Amino acid sequence: MATISTALRHFKEPTKEQLTQIFFSLPPLDSEKDGEKSGQDSKMDINAVLSLGEAEDSYAGKLHIMPPYLAFSSLDKKSVRFTIPLSTIRRVERLNARAGVYALSLLTWHGMKIIVQLTSLRPTADLFCSLLRDALKVELQRGQMKLVKTFVKTCYSEVLISDNSNAADNEREDGSLIADSADGSNPDVSYHGGLGLKFKFPGDPKKLREASKIKLWTTYLRNHGRNLTLLRYPQCTRLVQVGLPNRLRGEMWETLSGSIFLRFSNPGYYERLLEENKGTTNTSTDDIEKDLHRSLPEYAGYQSEEGINSLRRVLRAYSYMNPELGYCQAMNILAAAILIYMSEEQAFWLLEVLCGRLLPGYYAPSMHGTLLDQRVFESLVQKYLPIIHDHFTLVDVQLSVASLPWFLSLYINSMPMVFAFRIVDCFLCMAILKINGEQLLQIQDDGGFLNLMRDYFASLGDSAHPNSTDPRARAITVFQELLLVSFREFSVITEDIILSERRRFRGEIIHSIEAFSKRGAIRNLRSLGRFNKEQAGLIYDALYKAMCIIPPPPAAAPPPTLFTTATGEGHEDKPETRIGLRTFRQFLSEIASWARDEKIVMNGFQQRIDREVAEHEFIDRLFYFWDVGCHGALSFQDLVSGLDGVMFNDLMDNIEWFFNLHDKNKDGYLTKDEVLTLSESFLFIFRYEVGDAYLGAVSRFMTNAFEYGDALLPRPQSSNAEGESGDAEPSSPPPIASNQPYLNLATFRMVVLADEVLESFFETDLSESFKLHPLPEMELPTTQSGLLGDLWSSIATDTNRKMFNMFTDEIGKTIGKHQVVNKPSIGRYTQLEEPKARESLLTPMLRKSLSKASMSGTTLASTNSEKQASSSTLSVNTTLEPAQSKSLPSVPDSGSLSAMPMLQAVNAAALMERTHFAIDDAKDDDEDEDDEDDLEGHDHDDQVMDEVDAFLEAHDSGLTDADKAVANDLLHAEPLK
Repeated sequence: MATISTALRHFKEPTKEQLTQIFFSLPPLDSEKDGEKSGQDSKMDINAVLSLGEAEDSYAGKLHIMPPYLAFSSLDKKSVRFTIPLSTIRRVERLNARAGVYALSLLTWHGMKIIVQLTSLRPTADLFCSLLRDALKVELQRGQMKLVKTFVKTCYSEVLISDNSNAADNEREDGSLIADSADGSNPDVSYHGGLGLKFKFPGDPKKLREASKIKLWTTYLRNHGRNLTLLRYPQCTRLVQVGLPNRLRGEMWETLSGSIFLRFSNPGYYERLLEENKGTTNTSTDDIEKDLHRSLPEYAGYQSEEGINSLRRVLRAYSYMNPELGYCQAMNILAAAILIYMSEEQAFWLLEVLCGRLLPGYYAPSMHGTLLDQRVFESLVQKYLPIIHDHFTLVDVQLSVASLPWFLSLYINSMPMVFAFRIVDCFLCMAILKINGEQLLQIQDDGGFLNLMRDYFASLGDSAHPNSTDPRARAITVFQELLLVSFREFSVITEDIILSERRRFRGEIIHSIEAFSKRGAIRNLRSLGRFNKEQAGLIYDALYKAMCIIPPPPAAAPPPTLFTTATGEGHEDKPETRIGLRTFRQFLSEIASWARDEKIVMNGFQQRIDREVAEHEFIDRLFYFWDVGCHGALSFQDLVSGLDGVMFNDLMDNIEWFFNLHDKNKDGYLTKDEVLTLSESFLFIFRYEVGDAYLGAVSRFMTNAFEYGDALLPRPQSSNAEGESGDAEPSSPPPIASNQPYLNLATFRMVVLADEVLESFFETDLSESFKLHPLPEMELPTTQSGLLGDLWSSIATDTNRKMFNMFTDEIGKTIGKHQVVNKPSIGRYTQLEEPKARESLLTPMLRKSLSKASMSGTTLASTNSEKQASSSTLSVNTTLEPAQSKSLPSVPDSGSLSAMPMLQAVNAAALMERTHFAIDDAKDDDEDEDDEDDLEGHDHDDQVMDEVDAFLEAHDSGLTDADKAVANDLLHAEPLK
C-alpha cells in the first residue's frame, strides 16, 4: 500500500499580511473565515508612539487595527509589542494635548492606561479612529465584551495579582496544590492548571528559585497587563530568559504563542468536539492508543489513569479537528509535556498553534519541517562554527544523528525535563555545539557524538565551575552557562535569517522527500509484473505529475470488513492513495500517445506544441477495466498491473485484451452495440493518422464483422418439402436484440487478422503506443520576494502566457503564416495512401446463400434495419463541406444488417477532430537543603534585578529627548470635554 502526497508541491510563501498576523501571533481573522472582501477595508496601520507610564520609556512604532484585535510593534520589532482583543478595551478617549498632537488614551479591562500618539497626517489619523470606533461597536454587538469577565477567571495570573486571594495558602513551594488532609483530594480552583497541580512539577523549587521568579513576574504583570492584555516590554523578554515559574508557565506559553486568543474566541469548542466524535475510531485513534503509555512514563501523572485519559482526549480531539494530519509520532511527547503545566483545553489549542504555525511540518508524515530546520541548522553550523563543521565532514559524522531528535521532541526526550522546558521557553541549540567544541573535535564517529551529547545533557544541573573559590561562580550551573552563551554569542541569528535559510533549502528538502517516497511506494508494491524498478519509477513519475496537476481526493481508510487476513485478526490496511477518473486521464496522457491531443502551432513568430488531455469513452472504459477491486479509483498497484497487461503483449494477447476491454458483461461475446463501441475506439485511436489507410481498415472491419456475424446466426428451417432438396432457398437470419451475444473472440480475431493494417496495429503499434520515458523535473513554486520578484510572479502566469499565444496566433492568421498540424498517435503512415478494396471473408457458398436470402427476405431485412437504426448508427455530425469530403469504397449490404449508416459515419469521421531522561525528583517543602545552595533570597533578587537593569540599558526607544518630553506631558493630559 502506498500513500502519495503532493502537499509539499502546493506550498506558498506567506503574504505580507499573513506575515504580519504571524508576527503578532494572531489566529485566522473572522473576515478571512467568512471570505468577506470588506475585511480588507477594516484593516489599517499607522505610525504611532506608545507610552505606558512615567516609569517606562516611550517607543515609536506602528499601530495596527486588524478586527477584532489591536496590535503595536516598535520600530526594531523586538523591544515592545502587544496584541489585545478589542473586546478588552473599556474606554477610548482623545487627549487634549499640544497643537498638532493627535493622541488617544486606551483603558483596558485590567485598568491599564495606554497612551498612543498618532504621528501621521490628520486625515489618516481620523480614518484610523473611525475604523477603531466601528470595530469596537461590532465587538459590543457581538457580545464579546461580556465574555471577558468569565474568561479571565480561568487564568492563574488573576489569582496571583489579586490582593484578597488566598491561593498561596493552598500551594506548595513548587506551585502544586496541597491535598486536603481529610480525603486526600485537591481543593477546587477556578483557574486552569495542568497535572502538576496534583502530581507536582518537575525539579526542586528551591534550586529553581520559584519564589524569586514569582515575585518578579507578579510585579511585571501588575504594571504591564496580563493574559489577554499583556504588553511585551523588554523586561518580559529578560524575565523569560531568567525562567518562567511553574504556576505561570502554562498561561505564559499560551499568551506568548497566541493560543489564548483561540481559546477565548472558541469557548466550549473542545468539549463539543469530543462529544460529537464520542466513540469514533480511525487509524489515528489506533496509533494514539499504541503510544499513550510511551509518553513520559517516568512522570507520576502518566502512571495513573487520570493522566493517560487526559492525554488521550487531547490527542484525539486534535485528530478530529485536523483529520488530514490526524496523529503523528512524537506528538504524544509534546502533548504529554505541555499537559503537566496546562489544562486539557489549553493544551489542545497550544498543540494547534505549535503544529500549524510555530513548528510547521514537524508533526507530519513526511516530517518536512523537521528535516528543513535540520538542514538550516547544518548551514548555520557551517557559517558560525566552521571548525566543528569541517571536522565533522572529515570524519563523516552526521549532525542529524543527534540533532534531529532534538527538534522533533523539543529536547524533552534528550535532557532532563526541568531543563527541556526552559529551552521550550526560549528555543535554542547552537550554543550546545559551541560549549562542547573541544570535545567534539576529538570524536571520530556517530557513536562518539551521541555519547558526548548524552553525557553533556546529564550534567546540565552540575556546577559549571566546581573548582572556583567564588561561591557565586560555583553556583552557576552548566545549563545557565548554556543559556548565557546562547543569548550572547548567537543573538545575531534572527528570525529573518532562519526564514531566509528555510526558503533557500526548501526545494532541496522537497526533492529528497519525494525521492524517498518514490522508493517507498515502489518497495511496497505487491507485484512489479514484468516491469523492473526503473520502469516502475517512470510510472510513479507520471502518476505524481498527474496528481500535482489534478489532486486526487484525500486518502481514506478502507471500509471495515468481516473477513480477517492471515496476518492476524482485525487487521486493517492503512489508507491508500487512489486517483479518480480526471487524474487518470492526465496520467494516461503522459503514457499513451493517443490519450493526448498534440498540435504543432506555427504563426511566424514562434513554433510551439499545445498539448491537451483527450477525453473519450475508450479512456473511461480503460479506467474501470483496470479497477479490478471496484473501488471507483485506481491505486499505484492498479496502474502498474494494468500497464503490465498490455505493454508486453504479442499479437494474439493484444487482440484478446482489446476484446475483453469491450466485453462489458465478460460472457465471451460482443453484442452489436459493443461492436459499434469497439469501432468508435478504433476511430478515436486513429483520429490524427495521415491518409485514409486506418479509416479504410475500420470500414473493412465493421463490414466484415457484421457480414460474418450475420452469416453465423442460426436460421429457422423451411417447413415445405422443397426445403429438403438442394435447390431450396435458405431463410434469412432472424432479428436479434441489441444486447444478445453476437461476436465471439475467435470470430473477432479472424476479422482482425484479415486486415494487414489492424494486424500491424495489434502486433506492434498498440503496445508501443504506451511509452515510458523520463519526465523533466517539475519546477517548485517560486519563492521570490521583493519588488522584482513579486512583479515577475504577477506577469509570468499561465493566463498571461495563453493570452500572448492567442495574440501571436491572430497576427499569424492576419499575415497568412498561421498553421496547425495535429501530431499522429501511431505515425506508421507518413503519406497519403488509398485504402485497399475489401475482400469478403465468406466462402462462395455462404455469399450465394446470403444473396438469395437477401432477395427472398427483403421485407424482413428492411424491418430489421429499421429496428436497429438507432443502435447501429454512430452518433456523429456528418455535415461536411463539399470541398473537404472524402469517400470510402462502397460496401455491399450484409444480409439483415445495413452497414451504410455506419460507413457514412466513418466517411464523416475521416475529417473530424477530437480532443529518557529520568524525571527530576519533585522535592517536598520539608526537605532540608545545604546552606550553600540556599543563598540569601534578597541578595539573589538584587542580583537578578541588576541583570534586568543592565539588559534594559541596551535597548533604545528610538525617540529624541524632545519626543520623550512630549510623551511625558501626555501622561498628565486631561481628556477633551
